[in-house]
Amino acid sequence: MFSWANKDGKKKDPELFQTVSDGLRRLYKTKLFPLEDTYRFHDFHSPALEDADFDNKPMILLVGQYSTGKTTFIRHLMEQDFPGMRIGPEPTTDSFIAVMHGDQEGLIPGNALVVDPKKPFRKLNSFGNAFLNRFVCAQMPNPVLESISIIDTPGILAGEKQRISRGYDFAAVLEWFAERVDRIILLFDAHKLDISDEFSQVIRALKNHEDKMRVVLNKADQIGTQQLMRVYGALMWSLGKIVNTPEVIRVYIGSFWAQPLQVPDNRKLFEAEEQDLFRDMQGLPRNAALRKLNDLIKRARLAKVHAYIISALKKEMPNMFGKENKKKELIANLGEIYAKIEKEHQISPGDFPQLSKMQEILAAQDFSKFQVMKPKLLEAVEDMLANDIAKLMTLVRQEEAAMPSQSVQGGAFEGTMNGPFGHGYGEGAGEGIDELEWVVIKDKPTYDEIFYTLSPVNGKVSGAMAKKEMVKSKLPNTVLGKIWKLADVDNDGFLDDEEFALANHLIKVKLEGHELPAELPDHLVPPSKRGQ
Repeated sequence: MFSWANKDGKKKDPELFQTVSDGLRRLYKTKLFPLEDTYRFHDFHSPALEDADFDNKPMILLVGQYSTGKTTFIRHLMEQDFPGMRIGPEPTTDSFIAVMHGDQEGLIPGNALVVDPKKPFRKLNSFGNAFLNRFVCAQMPNPVLESISIIDTPGILAGEKQRISRGYDFAAVLEWFAERVDRIILLFDAHKLDISDEFSQVIRALKNHEDKMRVVLNKADQIGTQQLMRVYGALMWSLGKIVNTPEVIRVYIGSFWAQPLQVPDNRKLFEAEEQDLFRDMQGLPRNAALRKLNDLIKRARLAKVHAYIISALKKEMPNMFGKENKKKELIANLGEIYAKIEKEHQISPGDFPQLSKMQEILAAQDFSKFQVMKPKLLEAVEDMLANDIAKLMTLVRQEEAAMPSQSVQGGAFEGTMNGPFGHGYGEGAGEGIDELEWVVIKDKPTYDEIFYTLSPVNGKVSGAMAKKEMVKSKLPNTVLGKIWKLADVDNDGFLDDEEFALANHLIKVKLEGHELPAELPDHLVPPSKRGQ
């Protein structure tokens, strides 16, 4: 793809890419894949990427114990049943279901799915028939699926049920999906917070993808506020023992289905949480290119470290005798090899693969087939990270600017977009939006009493006089400054009685916990100023 040297032996600039996905695909095939292939990266970490991995829509992976509402959550988002959907109080979804957009409604079985080059699932073939018999793609025309795809997973079992083998490595399959999806949503039922052994194993398998993880505490409308506080605390405590990071994972609390709330006490909380989660999901198409770029960088860093490990092991192996004993010794001392590579090549400890997992895979490998260090392969990856990725970053920004605002449309995402049921409609600065009378008028007599104690001149008070009253709210100067700017509608540096009343109304809005508007809405403009 690149001509790195011309006749004078000087480097040329890399070629310009047409699109981000095209650039990522070509960089992977020409620079990263040769390194991965030489050092058997795909046997240890992750199968090779294919064209569909760079072109596919953003994907959301739903994970949770049985009966936490995963399938109902998908149905709630799309506001439509999908093929193969089964909902019940006991484990019902026994398959991985990829819910994707299609012109015709129908199911594609796993074995047919993994031979389709247009779908990003070909490498799942390695998990065998036991898995493929439990993998389907549900295709249907739906506006939500035009922007994203959703992966429904079997409910994670607890107690006696989890002892029965699934016939395939469930955690490994989830890890495969976690590498390729844009968002992982862990669902919990407010009534079932016990995290089973299998669920703990699954969460640990997702260890390297905390940035994609979101937690949903579902069915929260079935308990009162006091119980909900305790349940939330218990959930955070349980997660803290498994997800061993200093940052707190974002937890969304709500009831994600289209049924009446059983305990409506926390309705406003549920609305705000649902809107936050929807905003997070709606941003996925816009950030998809950046996520793929980020994942390729993570993969390149791991591939580099892997190459150092494999070449170091090859270097230590004898040419003739004692190979087996040396292999066992090297595997046992792998931690020391990690430390040596870390020091020699200035690599962060966080870039190394998990020690125990690496030792387990190495035990089944033939060390004689390992390759020694090939600097040119590493230089190509270094050049990709140093130069080409920076150029792609510029292209990402250009694509974002050139394309219309991409977000997920349709289904539940449309439910609160417009009209009086949008989040916060008629509250805070939006109060009185539909009323004919100015909303401030009902409290104006109280504000007028204060106004006339400030000795107005020609019906107006100065900024200094207004400040003395406004600082009594104890709001910081930055907020009061914004309120002043909004309330001084005619920008004359003074406030008349209506503008003063408006300033006090905005102070009340802020003290009640609402945000101030960036610009003064039409319904808050004082009546005497509306013609100006």
